[in-house]
Amino acid sequence: MAEYEYDVLVIGAGPGGYVAAIRAAQLGLKVACAESRETLGGTCLNVGCIPSKAMLHASEYFDIAANGTMAKLGIKVTPELDLNTMHGQRRESVKGLTGGIEYLFKKNKITWLKGLARFTGPNSVDVAGQTVTAKDIVIATGSSVTPLPGVDVDNAAGVVVDSTGALELASVPEHMVVIGGGVIGLELGSVWRRLGAQVTVVEFLDQLLPGMDGDVRKEAAKIFKKQGMTLKLATKVTGVVVDGKQASVTVEPAAGGAAETITADCVLVSIGRRPNTEGLGLDAVGLELNQRGQIETDHDFRTKVHGIWAIGDVIPGPMLAHKAEDEGIAVAENIAGQTGIVNHDVIPSVVYTTPEIAGVGLTEEAAKERGAIKVGKFPMMANSRAKTNHEPEGFVKVIADAETDRVLGTWIIASVAGTMIAQVAQAMEFGATSEDIAYTCHAHPTHSEAVKEAAMGVLGKPIHI
Repeated sequence: MAEYEYDVLVIGAGPGGYVAAIRAAQLGLKVACAESRETLGGTCLNVGCIPSKAMLHASEYFDIAANGTMAKLGIKVTPELDLNTMHGQRRESVKGLTGGIEYLFKKNKITWLKGLARFTGPNSVDVAGQTVTAKDIVIATGSSVTPLPGVDVDNAAGVVVDSTGALELASVPEHMVVIGGGVIGLELGSVWRRLGAQVTVVEFLDQLLPGMDGDVRKEAAKIFKKQGMTLKLATKVTGVVVDGKQASVTVEPAAGGAAETITADCVLVSIGRRPNTEGLGLDAVGLELNQRGQIETDHDFRTKVHGIWAIGDVIPGPMLAHKAEDEGIAVAENIAGQTGIVNHDVIPSVVYTTPEIAGVGLTEEAAKERGAIKVGKFPMMANSRAKTNHEPEGFVKVIADAETDRVLGTWIIASVAGTMIAQVAQAMEFGATSEDIAYTCHAHPTHSEAVKEAAMGVLGKPIHI
């Protein structure tokens, strides 16, 4: 009889966990995955990345039809919102994709252990009362919404909601207050603004989108204001009181000052996410958390306990599905005795608003702290495809080392920025210089020509500005 029931046990079936399980199985290991949800795919597929993009895409069509953009193209329509159908197509997308993961588990002979997993020893866990042993265990439990102290979220009531509740609203709010000016708040706020809601964003910092390039943060604020959002920056929420179907949100300047009250029929609490480590029984194996509640690992994703690994949102780094997926592949390869590597310096991030906002590598501010740099910037209004498509907002900004010309970071605001950023990420992975990108032939007319022009701008010779 084998010493362990499984070679690998993965705790969590989100983007990191299910990918780790599949890759480990592909490498010939006997794999189980513990997941307590009724469907696989974690937050991303069930209530995060995928359903939010389904609503963003559908609401964008509605907005284009409603705001006159289609009329400019010679297409006259009067849209009518069918919110039930919009929600239905979102749910169908989720059902198809989560079902696809379940099919892949069966195809790769991965055992799905249904229930919460809790460590009982370095090589054993309890799942719904069953003891399961494995030679190697991967913690991939993801993250959950960070609560705002003193504010009670009740998704069922639909007045004060988190990101999950904001996807299920039964009607369009007249006024939505979004607490937090980060990625999730802006995306979901955009959905309901397009469908007719008045949206007010309250952000504690003096700019939106913490962690992004300064030029991007300033331009994003201009764009969202132009679209009709009310932005209250450098403002803190001191209380939320619910009275029936309305909420009163009390705010005041972050630096101190007179308070004011905002009345809304929906409040979205979106101040970030925190690692899911509670209930794992980490104390049973001697694993401690850092000050941010994360599990520390080495570059191979090993924790300090032999045979226990961790990936994704529970370890330091950006809480992004694609980062977790890459780590899932790498950890499985490391467990199998291969060399799994993730370059954490080249992890793209995307905000799926209209236009999209994307970046990879260093911001200009961070790059300057490391030494002399060169910057090339090209406006999308000078890009022929963007201009033809009536998408003039945004720019591409390429940041390069002044001495070596190696690309350190790129930031894009454009209708298809999320797709455009992949080119730069791949170039950076191979150590490209701005000259490499500038002398790479780009198809015409495409939005991606703006990347080429920005790279040419680093060298001081863009063509179309």
